[in-house]
Amino acid sequence: MLALITGASSGMGRDMARILAKKGYDLILVARRRERMLELKKELGTNITVIPMDLSIEENNYKLFEKVKNKKIDILINNAGFGLFGEFSKTEIDTELKMIDLNIKSYHILTKLFLQDFIKRDSGYILNVCSSAGFMAGPGMATYYATKNYVTKLTMAINEELRVAKSHVTICALCPGPVATEFNDVAHGTFAVKEASSYEVALYAIDKMFQHKMIIVPTVMMKLTLFFNRFAPYCLSLSIAYKIQKRKSK
Repeated sequence: MLALITGASSGMGRDMARILAKKGYDLILVARRRERMLELKKELGTNITVIPMDLSIEENNYKLFEKVKNKKIDILINNAGFGLFGEFSKTEIDTELKMIDLNIKSYHILTKLFLQDFIKRDSGYILNVCSSAGFMAGPGMATYYATKNYVTKLTMAINEELRVAKSHVTICALCPGPVATEFNDVAHGTFAVKEASSYEVALYAIDKMFQHKMIIVPTVMMKLTLFFNRFAPYCLSLSIAYKIQKRKSK
């Protein structure tokens, strides 16, 4: 059994690696920080391959697939990504475009390439790490929310295509609320509510993935938030989101 995890050097990617290794999976870890992944490799008890790579560079996604396509990968976890706090008119466009390249284009490319292989053999799991932001608009984090909307809705659409085709391939979207990772340091902000444990979210996500659940939302609080958001008028939802983002911003 073999799983490939992007963004594996920290946070949920690292914790998912630990969880899958405990289940006996060999792993291919992909991230920019080689030393972090080598440290993780030392603590895991299965066969670990480390591939240092920046997936915000489009061609690297194709290179990664070419590098591993002859291995029988059972699970793809798209986890690499980052956010950015700040009003859209004031944030750096280069940073936002890099975010789009990583949060959208990398997920899109790897999902498509691996999905085609999985469909041919009629097996495999794809877990796209999205966000509760994937169901909302986010004034104060407009680009980040937009990227997560893209991946969440893409995952849902593919899931339905697979269901209609009676495929045994599973694709899921993990949509947590705030999680205790390095996200805040990169995004230059802080969450206004208590963050969930990265390990507990990762454990919940993998458990629900194996249960073939399409949308995975950890914590009762976030389940309730997304439920009531369905009924809120757009103007109210946007106003609340804006006030929350203002409280987050450093």
